[in-house]
Parts: sequence; C-alpha cells; structure tokens
Amino acid sequence: MDNMFKLCGFWTGIFAVMFYVGHMIPASLLLVASTIFFVLLGYLKLSERMYMYLFGAYLMIFMVGFSYYSIFIHVPGAGH
Repeated sequence: MDNMFKLCGFWTGIFAVMFYVGHMIPASLLLVASTIFFVLLGYLKLSERMYMYLFGAYLMIFMVGFSYYSIFIHVPGAGH
C-alpha cells in the first residue's frame, strides 16, 4: 500500500508541473502540497487500514479545496 501512495505522489507531481506550465499557479501549489503529502505517507509504513482512512480524509479535503479553487478563484479563459 505504501508503494501506491508513492505512485499517487508521482502523478500529482506530474499534474503540478502541468498546471504550472499552464500558468495556473494556485492549482499547481495545491498539487505540490498533495505530492509532498503522498510521498511522505509512502515512507511511513502504516497499516493498510490506516492508509485507507488517510486516503479517504485526503479525498474529502482535496475535493473541497479544488472545488473552492475552481468555482471562486479560477477565471476560465483569462489566459494571456
């Protein structure tokens, strides 16, 4: 299970770079925080049940944060 958290950290890191390249800095910073969270959890060697609880809590917090960003902060089509 710890390897899956490292894999999630890898993919959130990829998405953070993509958002940064797309000049969406707040979303990129949110994903950088997610990357750090996943990679650190990947090295803790917790039980599988604890990993599932932490992932469920992460999903709830991330979806609230990303929904807030996409509804109230991001302006569609306001690029260069």
